[in-house]
Amino acid sequence: MAAGPFRIALVTAPNMKTAERIAVDLVDNKLAACVNCVPGLISHYRWKGKRMRDREVLLVIKTRAPLFKRLEAAVKAVHPYDVPEIIGIPVLEGHAPYLQWLGAQTGR
Repeated sequence: MAAGPFRIALVTAPNMKTAERIAVDLVDNKLAACVNCVPGLISHYRWKGKRMRDREVLLVIKTRAPLFKRLEAAVKAVHPYDVPEIIGIPVLEGHAPYLQWLGAQTGR
């Protein structure tokens, strides 16, 4: 199976409660096949002219490319940040049975 139609989306959340809410929403609505919530992230960034340091949770989201815009809208609808991180990375290669499963678990 060609890997081109798949995406990894990276989203950061302020806490596990928010991360899990996003994860459940995406999986229940078939916008993602799987979401890993990775705690313990320390983010350093600039916001409104200040250097910031915050603890966050990283969501690693597996989806299909055609669903990315809907996934982005769903995340923005529940995310508490003014400008949430939502980044899509093309999947160039992958284990064919996993990619077949990923495709079967996401909506059309």
